[in-house]
Amino acid sequence: MPGAAIAASVTVKGKLVGATKLLNQVWNEAKEAKSNRFTFREPSPTVRADVRALTSYLPKEVCVAALGSKGAPMNAPLRVVVAGGRTSPVTLVVAEGQQILFDNQDPFPHKLYDTQSKGLQAVETAAGKSRTWTPPGPGKYEIRDQLAPSVRSWIVVESRTVAVGFPDRLGNFAMDLQPGTYTLRGYHNGEAVGVELPITVTPAPAEQLLRETLKVAEPDTKAKEK
Repeated sequence: MPGAAIAASVTVKGKLVGATKLLNQVWNEAKEAKSNRFTFREPSPTVRADVRALTSYLPKEVCVAALGSKGAPMNAPLRVVVAGGRTSPVTLVVAEGQQILFDNQDPFPHKLYDTQSKGLQAVETAAGKSRTWTPPGPGKYEIRDQLAPSVRSWIVVESRTVAVGFPDRLGNFAMDLQPGTYTLRGYHNGEAVGVELPITVTPAPAEQLLRETLKVAEPDTKAKEK
């Protein structure tokens, strides 16, 4: 007897708002004098103040998770690229039991470790090499590097994670989901941010645009500069 048909996945597209208020904590660390990490910049009077303001780079630093009743790990490891003194993504939300692959694309070694000593030891990963790690259970895991202080990222294990997506620079994101009900939540710096957005995915059409935006922070209500 043939097995039951599996419903085709639907591409859900949405937009997040309020991201201009999100700031990576590494930048705050770099400003502290005791960090001895200095840069020299000359302000330009022709550049507007709002453009000079630091904000998070959305494709790298914000993760949108679709939460259902129960998530399951993917068969293949999820890849985190280490390059240029950062990781991509910076925050990754996964289901319990998901294996993570740290891929060192820098021309020098890294010594990644988790600050809670949950199994990711500070073992050297040579240039062009990779290592895998499976977080032991639900929770937030902060990842640092003994050789590069600018590396600071987070793995969030949320057992309800069904899928994740990453926005573009304008906040647009997309993910493939089976028909059903879900809750969308934004994550930044390893924390859930903003407000949850309940959604319902129907079997058709194959591409569905969300009418409501996902708030990762309250949007700026100030009048735009002339």
